[in-house]
Amino acid sequence: MGHLDHASFGWLTPVLSYAMACTGAALGLRCTVRALGATGRARRNWLLAAASAIATGIWTMHFVAMLGFSVSGTEIRYDVPLTILSLLVALLVVGAGVFAVGYGRGRGRALALGGLTTGLGVASMHYLGMAALRLHGSVRYDPMLVGLSVAIAVVAATAALWAGLNIKSPVAVVGASLVMGGAVSSMHYTGMLAVSVRVSPSATALPGAAVMQFVFPLAVGLGSYLFLTSAFVALSPTAREREATAAAQRPVGSAAH
Repeated sequence: MGHLDHASFGWLTPVLSYAMACTGAALGLRCTVRALGATGRARRNWLLAAASAIATGIWTMHFVAMLGFSVSGTEIRYDVPLTILSLLVALLVVGAGVFAVGYGRGRGRALALGGLTTGLGVASMHYLGMAALRLHGSVRYDPMLVGLSVAIAVVAATAALWAGLNIKSPVAVVGASLVMGGAVSSMHYTGMLAVSVRVSPSATALPGAAVMQFVFPLAVGLGSYLFLTSAFVALSPTAREREATAAAQRPVGSAAH
């Protein structure tokens, strides 16, 4: 059995991955709040932004954490198509969950459906990302820990969507995003505890891309997207602020009529 190290760079990758998860959650919650206060095309656009933020934050969290993953006796590479597919799955399934909440008629039913869909999407993204691993040996999973990680993903996703529906103040959103980031990180590391690797030493070159060739640049790019989009959302006026500005700009005489 190969020795697994989940933090070969020390606390750097766990802390940075947690920050990515929190940033994605905070941005997604703020966009959801904006969406629920909008109608028509504006609601759709805010929900798309929320879905992309949450999915990107979760995917970036996973692969930043994987930067610190190593197995003694073998190098690790990543299958590029599967890695990209894991990101697309996260975007599509998280998007389905967010739109179920954004347009659902029965709030309780929409929340349950959205939480289940989004949680399964998070878990699918994680295990697709793990399926992209290429190493000299075989990977096995503890079924009980896999099931626990999926359950954590569903609960975390449901809690995040509930927060998007019920939490409005920026301070509360920050608190909720910190909790959500912790839940996503817990799901990831629970899933990683389920992993065991039987190494088969070989001189054969592994297929796929090295982590620094592909995963690291992509994670940096998506992380930059999260931070830039967060700044845009923070600076853009809310619907209430736009209404107040429009009211202040109306002539006094027209207000009297």
